[in-house]
Amino acid sequence: MTYMIVTGGESRAFPSGESFLEQAAADADIVLYLGGAKLRANAHKAAILVELGHECLGVHTGEGGGTDAGEEGSNILGFNRYRNGDDEPSNLIELVRQPRTEETALLAAKALFEAAGFDVAVCSDQAGRIIDRLVQPKYNAALRFLDEGLASAKDMDLTCRMGLGYPEGPIERVCRGGLATQHDITQALFETYGTPGYAPARRAMVAKQRAARE
Repeated sequence: MTYMIVTGGESRAFPSGESFLEQAAADADIVLYLGGAKLRANAHKAAILVELGHECLGVHTGEGGGTDAGEEGSNILGFNRYRNGDDEPSNLIELVRQPRTEETALLAAKALFEAAGFDVAVCSDQAGRIIDRLVQPKYNAALRFLDEGLASAKDMDLTCRMGLGYPEGPIERVCRGGLATQHDITQALFETYGTPGYAPARRAMVAKQRAARE
C-alpha cells in the first residue's frame, strides 16, 4: 500500500533510517503526520494518521460541545508505536479511533500497518491507550516496593520471571527504558487521571531531576 509522510521533527515511532520512512511516496491517499507535524485535514484522503505522544487524538482534531459531544470522528486516526521508554520501538502499533471514525479509514490504516509487518491493536481515544495504562502502575509499584525495602531489585525481577513467567522483571525493564522517560509518561497519566498508581515514583523523579541538571 502507498502512503506519504509529513514530518515536523524526529519521530519516536519511526526514527531516522527506518525502511518505513524510505518507502513512502511523494503523494498518496494515506497520509502520516510524524514528529509533531501540524495536522491538515483533508476529507478526500482515504485515511490521515497522526503520531501521538501522551496526548489524545482530540488535541489535534478538536472535540465538539453541546449535542455533538461524544460524536467526534472522521478519516483522521491517531497511532503510537509502543516503546519501553527509550528502547527501540516495538512491532506493536496502537491505532486510536474516535466514536464516529470512518470505518473505511480505520480499515485502510490497519491494512497499511499490517502490510508493513506490524501488529495492530485498535483502541479508543484515551491518554496512555492500552499498554501504558496497564503497565505503568505495575512499574511504579515495583519501584515503590524497592524504596520500601520489600525486596531487592534482583529478587523482585526473579520472582516475576520465575513465578509469573515474565520474560524480564519490572525493575530491569523500566530501568533499561530510562527512569527519566518513565517519569514523563507517568506524570502525563497522573495529570490526566489523578489516580495514585500513575503518580511518578521517587526514583523516576530523582532521575528526571538529575537529567535536568546535566
